[in-house]
Amino acid sequence: MTTIVAHVPTANGGKYVRQLCKHWSHKLEIALDGDRGVVRFPSAVATMTGDPQGIRIELSADDAETAERMKGVIESHLDRFAFREAPLAYEWTAGA
Repeated sequence: MTTIVAHVPTANGGKYVRQLCKHWSHKLEIALDGDRGVVRFPSAVATMTGDPQGIRIELSADDAETAERMKGVIESHLDRFAFREAPLAYEWTAGA
């Protein structure tokens, strides 16, 4: 299991988390509670929490290659919802 964590600065963190979860709810299992969303992909889980300073993303994947691919998927989708301020700055680090 590979886990990576990102902090994405934006004043619209909660809004983007909610939009992204609703977007993916048509094809994936999601759990949304306020500004916190969990998205279950076939081989990864993304937990996103928005606040007035940004979005915290914790991505756990089966392996490093999947984590890298899913990182790109999440970034591209978030940037689409944040088109007025995209591209957002993604600061990824190794997780616990």
